[in-house]
Amino acid sequence: MPIPARRSSRLWASLATLITLVGTTVVVSVPAAADPLDSCTPASGAIVAVDFRPWGGQVLRGCDITPTTGFDLLHEAGFTTTGTVHDGPGFICRIGSADFDAGTRYPKPDQEACELTPPATAYWSYWFAVPGQQAWAYSPLGAMAKVPGPGEVQAWVYGGTDIGGSTGQPSFTPDEIRAAGTTPTPTATPTAGPGDPGAQPTPAQVAAAASYLVGKLTDGDHVYDADWERIDFTRTIAVATALAASGGQDAVLTKMLDYLAAHVDAMVFPDGTAAPPHQYSAASLSLLATITRGDPRAFGGRDLLAVLTDRVCAAPDPLAGCTAKGDFAGSFSPLTHSLALLALRRAGVTPPTSTVERLVQWQCAGGGFADSLISPGELCTQDPTNTGMALLALTALGGHDAVITAAISYLTAAQQPDGGFLPYVGAAGPETYVTAIAAQGLIATATTRPAAAAGAFLAARSTDDGGLAADPGNTQSDLVVTSGAVATLAGRSLAALDHPLGSEPPQGPTPDLAKGVDWLVAPKQLIDGRYHESFPGHPDFGLSIDGAFALAATGREDAKLRAIAEFIRGGGKVGDSEFTVDGWLGIDTSYPSGGAIGKVALLAQVTGYDPRTFGGHDLVAALRDITCTGVDAAAGCAAKGNYRYATSVFSQALGVMAQVRAGQRQDATSPVEYLKQLQRGNGAFPSLIPAESSGDEVDSTAMAAMALALLTDDPAATAAVDRALAWLAAQQKADGGFPGAAGNSTNSTALAVQGLTLRRSAYTPQIGKAVAFLAGQQNPDGGFNVTSGGQPGSDVRASTQVISGATGLSFGDLLRDVHDGGDPTPSPSASVSPSQSAGSPPASGGPGPGTAAPGGAMPVTGLPLVMMVVAAAAAIIVGVVLLLLARQRRRDDGALGNAS
Repeated sequence: MPIPARRSSRLWASLATLITLVGTTVVVSVPAAADPLDSCTPASGAIVAVDFRPWGGQVLRGCDITPTTGFDLLHEAGFTTTGTVHDGPGFICRIGSADFDAGTRYPKPDQEACELTPPATAYWSYWFAVPGQQAWAYSPLGAMAKVPGPGEVQAWVYGGTDIGGSTGQPSFTPDEIRAAGTTPTPTATPTAGPGDPGAQPTPAQVAAAASYLVGKLTDGDHVYDADWERIDFTRTIAVATALAASGGQDAVLTKMLDYLAAHVDAMVFPDGTAAPPHQYSAASLSLLATITRGDPRAFGGRDLLAVLTDRVCAAPDPLAGCTAKGDFAGSFSPLTHSLALLALRRAGVTPPTSTVERLVQWQCAGGGFADSLISPGELCTQDPTNTGMALLALTALGGHDAVITAAISYLTAAQQPDGGFLPYVGAAGPETYVTAIAAQGLIATATTRPAAAAGAFLAARSTDDGGLAADPGNTQSDLVVTSGAVATLAGRSLAALDHPLGSEPPQGPTPDLAKGVDWLVAPKQLIDGRYHESFPGHPDFGLSIDGAFALAATGREDAKLRAIAEFIRGGGKVGDSEFTVDGWLGIDTSYPSGGAIGKVALLAQVTGYDPRTFGGHDLVAALRDITCTGVDAAAGCAAKGNYRYATSVFSQALGVMAQVRAGQRQDATSPVEYLKQLQRGNGAFPSLIPAESSGDEVDSTAMAAMALALLTDDPAATAAVDRALAWLAAQQKADGGFPGAAGNSTNSTALAVQGLTLRRSAYTPQIGKAVAFLAGQQNPDGGFNVTSGGQPGSDVRASTQVISGATGLSFGDLLRDVHDGGDPTPSPSASVSPSQSAGSPPASGGPGPGTAAPGGAMPVTGLPLVMMVVAAAAAIIVGVVLLLLARQRRRDDGALGNAS
């Protein structure tokens, strides 16, 4: 039962008093004597630098030969700090040094009170570089959790950044901070990066650019180069890819694909099959086939993937088109090499190891990728275009976190104030094509603010005829520039672009999904990889997975997506809570939840993990083991094929999707047949199981259709999908919405969009109206209302479904691989105080409220013993109070076990 208001207030008041007392006793640190700077070497000790230049000082360095944490390093190197009353000493709010202004700690109290968490626009951010690393990396851990390695250098910079560290890097290099380096000269203000993103590209601009490209075609299917009097196959492929990215012009795109298929040998083997192939054509054609749901293994009679994999160089051989081991024979540029890796990975092929190693070799010391096929040790000149393409490939491949981080740092540092990129150092100004390709890397890695700045730069290059000009100094459209820029103009990454033919874009308003994602991952909503339905210490596992699906569908915020997956994979335990993911799943108990098991298995598949070894369970085997063999009410079985305690069509569909995606068609036979049986004569599916007392429902019908659509070789399943979608389309209301439990529901409408998109060409008008309805329910903060005409206000559950549903991607096909390829053992996430302020930056470079910190608990090494005792006592009391509150407000297990 609920806690009485008076009692609850007393508990929280006592807790708040304790937190305040603890906070006010530990926020100030004392200085220590630093070790001599030259005692820190590349093999031992660590150096830390603090940039006091915003206050007219300089960059000061200090050394500690035996650092235990970043917090310890800062103090042992001779600096003093002040934390905040709200967050304690771990959030470094002020830093001082006896070598600057008599030890005054900055910012001063009149600039920052250090009572609450400072805003993201003005706080001390925390950076590091390991030995040999030439670019700063934003620390994913706070100073108390970060353990400096031998030879590491760290930096503290005051100013603005974000919780991904995509802006605000130190303006000096790691080498300048290392013992042999010279510190940067004083300057009144730090180096400025790009300003606020300007006006973003509009759907109308994207459509106009596509129309411009269509107008440049000869015979409506290819590009002809009049200057050279020949067909330009490279530009033809680029235009077709741009049309796929625009989401429109499918009639033209279909004709172009037919033309390309008829001329594939002329493109790939222009000098005959004995000569090295034109790998750019092979790679770009393969990628185009994948994007448009074709088969790159049989495009125009050629296996384009084999063209790439069969001609990987084993050694340098100029006659064979090989400059080094690991090259794709005939590629001749890092851009083509990256494109080949991207094409292979997107087609589901794991590239040869040597080709991936070869790509990584081209990363320069500054984080960017080389402008040519250099060998190790040769002069490395960074190139933004090649870096953008390399990021596309690396994102698709997964892993390589340090390489990706350094590349992002290079791009964000190289970006100009107007959002553009220079083609080379010293160029007269930024160029459109270079900016478009560099920004592709930013979009793929969800580096949102710089990507938005690049989008604004491109939007400003649009001309009267719809094309894009080559640079700010031109007013004439350019075919090459425009075809290369459309995907970026549309905010779509080639690493995730998917455009089945016939999928014309909906007309009318569309939701701002980028803004919606920003709202969804804000610290107020997403806390350490989890969402909470009503109480801070009580994670909602089903809702957290819904949030993960939304991030996966949009291709944004991969770090947050992975945090959610790791939170669920790690057991979902928060503090002293007795409720965990295992308890929710009920595996190996008398009450397994079929829907929950299916949902977690689907999460693993969507994010690139193995559902057979996820969270210590074989979820695929679990679904097989809990498939009912007959009616048994005591065992939670409504019929043969029902998953145990899967009491809704929604839950049954989740299990079917997970089994089919895992390749277990035989084990899924019985569940699939039962799902088919639940369909009614009118095509609809009921909400609940057993179905006798349950009415037809939009949500369940859409989910069942998505599950059955995976069975492409089953005519009965295909017919069931067609009948379900026909019923679904008939339920649409005049305003474009679909009915839910309480009026026209955004949740139901989003699911209907996903369902109808299975047959997009047949339901384009309905999809357009539904998407416009969703756009009308988006609030200024980016979130979405639950229903039209109901109480306004952004709702997390509704927003997760709208954001994923508006993309039209079926849960059965959704894939956003954020798995790093390793198999770390996750630790339970530490609990977050209920007083965590919304919108606050991470604690001094540590993980923001939406990022799970590896290792869980935060080390306290370097704190005085009395502080540790007080902090421990506070933690115990806080835990006890939260546990009492959680126990008294806990709802019944049935409500918590809702899989949807």
